[in-house]
Amino acid sequence: MGRGRVELKRIENKINRQVTFSKRRNGLLKKAYELSVLCDAEVALIIFSSRGKLYEFGSSGITKTLERYQCCCFNPRENGVERETQSWQQEVSKLKGKYEHLQRTQRHLLGEDLGPLSVKELQTLEKQLEGALAQTRQRKTQMMMEQMEELRRKERHLGDMNKQLKFKVSMEMSTMQAAEEQASLRALPCSWNASSSTGGNNNTFHVPSNNQLECDNCTEPILQMGYQFVQGEGSSIPRTVHEGTIVQGWAL
Repeated sequence: MGRGRVELKRIENKINRQVTFSKRRNGLLKKAYELSVLCDAEVALIIFSSRGKLYEFGSSGITKTLERYQCCCFNPRENGVERETQSWQQEVSKLKGKYEHLQRTQRHLLGEDLGPLSVKELQTLEKQLEGALAQTRQRKTQMMMEQMEELRRKERHLGDMNKQLKFKVSMEMSTMQAAEEQASLRALPCSWNASSSTGGNNNTFHVPSNNQLECDNCTEPILQMGYQFVQGEGSSIPRTVHEGTIVQGWAL
């Protein structure tokens, strides 16, 4: 059987009334606390017993809650603006606190304003600096390795280009040498040259040679071997020589 419905009316028995007041009061205070915690609400509870004894609960303080209640009841418009202003002021104060904390942290990382810090805080700061230094060195090493790899790749590329240019230059030099040899072979003079003179009776036939026997520095006469047709002075040979007559040079 379930519990029956209790009729809401004043309890006539004084002892039962006091017991019920104590139980319901404790339950009400507990529910007010749970409401403020679970729902993040601002709760204020004021209880006066039949004897005039005060019982109260305030999640943010009874006085603050009552002032807020008065503002909401008597100045509803101004209360909205004031609440918004208060929220902005709270936000500004939070941002100021964060800004000051960041500035203080930056000074500590730079090694400034270390006097107020304790030993534990200094140890924590030292660990942070060591971690940052290790990451910086790791990044620097990685960048240097990437640059070295890029320089090696450029070196290999330039080496290949140098080899190709050397090969082209050698081919052009060999082609030029071959062309010069062919031109020198084509420009060689003939082995025999014949010179004749038509203005006079004296006709001389010379046989050229590659090695000239006469030189300017020689003082001794040189005997020239060969066939010549010469008319000397005071010679008894007649001026008119029949065709086919050959006189040796050493016999003159």
